[in-house]
Amino acid sequence: MASPAGRTRSVRARDARWRGALAVLDELRRHPGVTRADVARRLTLSTGSATEITARLRELALLSETPAAATGRGRPTTVLNPHPDGPVVIAVDLRQEDWRCAVAEIDGRPRVSEEGRHGSRHPARVVAAVGEAVRRVHDRLGGRVRAVAVAVAATVRHGGVVQSATLGWGAVDLGGLAPAPGLPLLVGNDATLAGAAEARYGAAVGTGTALHVTIEVGVGGTLVVDGLPIEGATGAGGEFGHLPLGDPELRCPCGALGCWDLAVDGRAIARHLGEPPPRDPRSYAQAALARAEEDPAVRSAVGRTASGFGRGIAGLINALDPGIVTLGGFAEPLRAAAPEEFAEALTDGLMRFRRADPPPVVAATLGDDGALHGAAALALDRVLTEEGLDAWAADHTG
Repeated sequence: MASPAGRTRSVRARDARWRGALAVLDELRRHPGVTRADVARRLTLSTGSATEITARLRELALLSETPAAATGRGRPTTVLNPHPDGPVVIAVDLRQEDWRCAVAEIDGRPRVSEEGRHGSRHPARVVAAVGEAVRRVHDRLGGRVRAVAVAVAATVRHGGVVQSATLGWGAVDLGGLAPAPGLPLLVGNDATLAGAAEARYGAAVGTGTALHVTIEVGVGGTLVVDGLPIEGATGAGGEFGHLPLGDPELRCPCGALGCWDLAVDGRAIARHLGEPPPRDPRSYAQAALARAEEDPAVRSAVGRTASGFGRGIAGLINALDPGIVTLGGFAEPLRAAAPEEFAEALTDGLMRFRRADPPPVVAATLGDDGALHGAAALALDRVLTEEGLDAWAADHTG
């Protein structure tokens, strides 16, 4: 058995062994299609060091290189890409009405492999259907799959689903989505993961503190600080839709009274129109926006809903002090459909000192793929570590 000092030296040696490689791989994740010359410049590496590190990554089937387009005089460089036989992760987006299963290489870009609608909302049937798709992908790619990450429209605590008002679930075990024993299975709230992705790859890149808010069925989101979502003590943070910003007489499916969820999605529009709650609030809301210009009653209902949304965004800005607010899902179309109502409610809800210089409120750029990007990032964060590269190198060279 090694002494404590010996174990410390071993860890330091391993860290030094992979430090440059991980930095290069991180650049590829941040800037897909980056050239070796750009990586060397950003990391202040000599040409020799950059060449040595990328050669090693090629040998381990982590990177491939292709000639870059000539841009003038000087030594030609190469474009860095994921190796065609390199590690991948599986990213799953489990939503209210449907699911998608995607594969991402080490550049972090998910590519949808399979998708489908829920034939049943029963948790066991949903998990079985999605699990079969994940296993098919794993069977095709084998040992290249290093982790599976699931973005789910649910409250996630300690890495597991404890409740989903959206899906009508209580606590659900997603262990059936793991395609092989020992393969890491990571679970995150879909809005939280989408917000993390916007901070890393989307509209909030370069902003130290970013607030992401999305509307699907209800409201979700997260506060991201330096690229990491603030998830709270147990991982269940960011449940903005369950702040008591709505009608205190209305009981939410989550069990609480007055949830903001009920004031900002298709259920709110239907209620303002005197119609029953829709089975699919998101589709209902989209149809309402399409009718709003021609139907004054629908336009008024949309405006009241946008006003409730703007008022809540003001409260979150007051409480969390973000440098930018990104809007995902139905949130941006709702704002765009009633911009005056949203803006008035937002301004009126801000503390006086914030009104002259509020944070920008912008559309998320990753769109419906935000949660998939976030799930892929969550899995790659687990894979692209010293331990993860040790395991890959052992499998690849063994």
